[in-house]
Amino acid sequence: MNYEAVIGLEVHAQLLTRTKIFCGCSTEFGAPPNTHTCPVCLGMPGVLPVLNRRVVDYAIRMALATNCTIAPESRFARKNSFYPDLPKGYQISQYELPIAEHGHVFTEVNGKTNRIGITRIHMEEDAGKLIHDPYRPVSTVDFNRTGVPLIEIVSEPDIRSPEEAGAYLRQLRAIVRYLEICDGNMEEGSFRCDANVSVRPAGTESFGTRTELKNMNSFKHVENALSYEIRRQKAVIADGGEVVQETLLWDPAKGVTVSMRWKEEAHDYRYFPDPDLLPLVIDEGWVEKIRRTLPELPDVKKGRFIAEYGLPSYDAVVLTGSRGLADYFEECVKHFPEPKTVSNWVMGSLLATLKAQNKTIEQSPVSPERVAELLRLIGSGLISGKIAKTVFDEMVSSGKPPETIVREKGLVQVTDTDAIVNVVKQVLTEHPKEVSDYKAGKSKLFGFFVGQVMKATRGKANPKMVNEILKKMIDG
Repeated sequence: MNYEAVIGLEVHAQLLTRTKIFCGCSTEFGAPPNTHTCPVCLGMPGVLPVLNRRVVDYAIRMALATNCTIAPESRFARKNSFYPDLPKGYQISQYELPIAEHGHVFTEVNGKTNRIGITRIHMEEDAGKLIHDPYRPVSTVDFNRTGVPLIEIVSEPDIRSPEEAGAYLRQLRAIVRYLEICDGNMEEGSFRCDANVSVRPAGTESFGTRTELKNMNSFKHVENALSYEIRRQKAVIADGGEVVQETLLWDPAKGVTVSMRWKEEAHDYRYFPDPDLLPLVIDEGWVEKIRRTLPELPDVKKGRFIAEYGLPSYDAVVLTGSRGLADYFEECVKHFPEPKTVSNWVMGSLLATLKAQNKTIEQSPVSPERVAELLRLIGSGLISGKIAKTVFDEMVSSGKPPETIVREKGLVQVTDTDAIVNVVKQVLTEHPKEVSDYKAGKSKLFGFFVGQVMKATRGKANPKMVNEILKKMIDG
């Protein structure tokens, strides 16, 4: 029987506020353990939480950006669970009355556009962090993260493949970063997700038994974990077994999921309204004030890049993947108005350099203006595209302008017809057998001759002129 996957994601985004959701403690990452705590976030007797207004602002921004309906009245609830990293014995979250519901985003996979529904967005506080000693059977707990504000974005079970799940996550991360409400750092845990996955016979409406996947801190881990779990569930059913509802951890080293505990249901958490927090009332004026501050979002920007710059969809998706990259591209185009050429260089040499140096676009060692200067040198015929790559590498390492590098290193392109003719003659004279084979029908040898000419000129000959002269002389 042919089975299909049914996937829903629960995404937690840590909000970029300076203080925690219900107290004034710092949210700064990387501080010494248990230094960003107070009686409120530690749940000491007699303390009262006070809601951080900026958390609400950021939740509204995300709700608007994902086409959600914002509730005029929502409220906080206590989610009871007893883990060492939860000092109060409960987490303040939202349950029956979340701040936003019924939204959607669009993703694109292999040229197909998918509409992924969003069930709800709610605000909550984060838990602490358990640190397991690798040498002793001891765990310690750091409460610095306790009370750090989160929004949880719960999708509908509309995702049908690991690739769609990855595209959805990338889209959400792009949105929170465009909105500047979350840095989207999966490795530090400020953007993380749990996945609910089941399989069912293709074409049926009812859902199979689902499992929940945790411990996935990269897009690749999410996709790999889902792929494995889908295969595992299909194999269980094919062998006549039944899938058990449980929470699983992803082990990236072994490439398998490992059982963690039975999956909890909502009633296990014994939700009830938090008596220390009043219902949250949001009027239309508050929403409209925030709506006016929204930036151009990834989908809109992607459509504009395609329409305004004539870029292929793939280029537009990559370039609008982050607000910083999109801004960098547009700044380049201002100085060198050939969008596709700029796109090729930004997506190629620039992104490869940033990846190799583990830098963001904001940390780029080459400015948009310098990239435009380099492209103008190619366009003017001063250097070839191949030489330009050498120049770019030197720009990265030295910080010098491209024209300075070209002059200092003698990289000016050879465009003198007589000089190129002499080199071509020399190459043809040195390779009589290849010339004979070419004339006998081995046309692929033409590329060999071009390569020899470029090698003889150390890559400085104008490629177009080389091709024209070579063709004329060898076919003449």
